[in-house]
Amino acid sequence: MKRSTILTLLVIALVLALFVTPLGYHGKVWLNQLFSGTPDIIPTSKREKLVDYNWKLKDAEWDFFSFDKSRGNVIFINFWASWRLPCAAELKGIQKLYDVYGDKVDFYIITNEERLPVEEFMEVKGFTFPVTYLIIGGRSPIEVLEPPASYIIDRNGYIVVKEDDIKDWDTTSVHELLDELLNTGT
Repeated sequence: MKRSTILTLLVIALVLALFVTPLGYHGKVWLNQLFSGTPDIIPTSKREKLVDYNWKLKDAEWDFFSFDKSRGNVIFINFWASWRLPCAAELKGIQKLYDVYGDKVDFYIITNEERLPVEEFMEVKGFTFPVTYLIIGGRSPIEVLEPPASYIIDRNGYIVVKEDDIKDWDTTSVHELLDELLNTGT
């Protein structure tokens, strides 16, 4: 065989591997992580404040609770779906962030899926952050964005970060921001 034929066959095999095998899934997750940027912090003068915390959600046991319990706390919100590949890539960084700040920041990792596929996804991926379930059509104090999307809200209810795309949440700048919000309250 000619060298060009061998090279062509290798390229075809690689492309097929990216679309047909589990290697492809992991490769796409890795590429999404590689190209995800750092979240942008909203300048203080442009931050919007939550007008209320009236938002009913469901916890991992499928029990209703009120978002109002997070009033006065630093809050991290992420909208995700197990079937969205960019979400799978983003959730790895969120898990790392949760491992560091889970006892200091209120985490709302929100999906609108049914419990069974979410529980299976969490188990397969080894994620331990708390899952929150969105009540479709329910009232929300923030815009419910298409996944992947995230917010960081300070103790006073100001939206400090609003992202509507995949981001890397396990960065020095995010850690510094959360430390600042936890220490100063704003």
